Amino acid sequence: MVGTWQSGVAIAVFAVTIFLLMTEWVHMAIAALLGAMVLVFANIMSLPEAITYIGNSHSTLALFFGVMVMVRAFEPTRIFEYLATQMVILANGRGDRLLVGLALLTAMFSAFLPNATTVVLLAPLLPPLSLELGIDFVPLIIFMVLTANSAGLLTLIGDPVTFILGEAIGINFLDYLGRCGLSGLISVAIALAAAPWLFRNTWQIRIPNLEKMPLPRLNHPRILIVGGLITLFVLIFFIIGENLPYPVSPASVALMGATLALLLSQHSKVDTVPRILSDVDWSTLIFFMSFFVITGSLERTGVITGLSNLLSQILGQNILIGSLLILWVSGFLSALVPNIPLMVAMVPLLRNYAVTANLMTASATTIPITVLPLFYGLLYGVTLGGNGTLIGASANIVAAGISEQHGRRISFNTFLRYGLPLTLLQLTGVSLYLLYQYWLSLAGS
Repeated sequence: MVGTWQSGVAIAVFAVTIFLLMTEWVHMAIAALLGAMVLVFANIMSLPEAITYIGNSHSTLALFFGVMVMVRAFEPTRIFEYLATQMVILANGRGDRLLVGLALLTAMFSAFLPNATTVVLLAPLLPPLSLELGIDFVPLIIFMVLTANSAGLLTLIGDPVTFILGEAIGINFLDYLGRCGLSGLISVAIALAAAPWLFRNTWQIRIPNLEKMPLPRLNHPRILIVGGLITLFVLIFFIIGENLPYPVSPASVALMGATLALLLSQHSKVDTVPRILSDVDWSTLIFFMSFFVITGSLERTGVITGLSNLLSQILGQNILIGSLLILWVSGFLSALVPNIPLMVAMVPLLRNYAVTANLMTASATTIPITVLPLFYGLLYGVTLGGNGTLIGASANIVAAGISEQHGRRISFNTFLRYGLPLTLLQLTGVSLYLLYQYWLSLAGS
């Protein structure tokens, strides 16, 4: 059994890492790597155990790496600049139409692809687009990632945490649409409704003489066609890969796409493989690996379990109050702990609580209808709480890395200024929806 002093060290390392991220005294990759190394040197976990926690999240890392390589390999074609200019033209030079169009495009992608994948695919469009508009691209990237996280609630496959919960409570794609899909629409609608306030400078942009805007010329059309086919292959298998007779994970698809993109670059001699790999956002990948170790230490030392058990004692058998409390508490936790490991840790604990509180039997293969609001609250809190801070969701970190690659760093406080107000509004909105779901559960019991 892990000692109390080890739990204290794990909490201290986590708190100091968060403090360093907020104050930006050191780069976020250094802050996370330092925290992970302190845990190893303090023998909170051995180096093989730390690597195991990294390995448990290998699919996330492989997915990010693969899509990063693909995006970088296609840059010489200038496709991202071309698409960015087309977005400005379609928006007729109006900032409000641009934000609405960006939200709809992001929501469409995020409904069927992991949020971080959506960010990796769409974020490179925004710096050149902002250059055409003459505005700062940081708010655009933040708006896009907030929308992506919100739209992850639309479908069962829209976010890893929705899929994890779907498996836990035994619902399929169509069941999820009927039971929880509306929460995604509510969340995206709140993000759009808040845009004129949170992103007022971008919302009010008007570009005169739009017809005089130069349209970037696409380079290497043959490479662009083959690259488009590679991208289409990746998108199709992102959607259907795991449903094939021999399942193919999104991470494997992304790595195959990256390999094909590197092969295309080498064969065409448009770019070199070493240059492409050197431009991969390694600092973001290092941050993820290190932070997986830090959050793993909280799990290993029993901190997350202890907090969840304390929550269970407070809830009792009041499902209504419990559902709302879980929503807000998990929302707060998700703002500080990446949502995927948080959901993995919370689902079995919430099920154990339901058994302990005599809300269901231990042998039950399905969750009783009356208990489902507890799990809905967990889903909404973990997903939307990720919008609260820069480290709340993997898509946020990926967006920050892309922004830094284009010369602008998204600080913890900058993201907080946009993310925290929206999170509070969204949690309030889905709380009302959760009350409606609770009423439905009583009516159907």
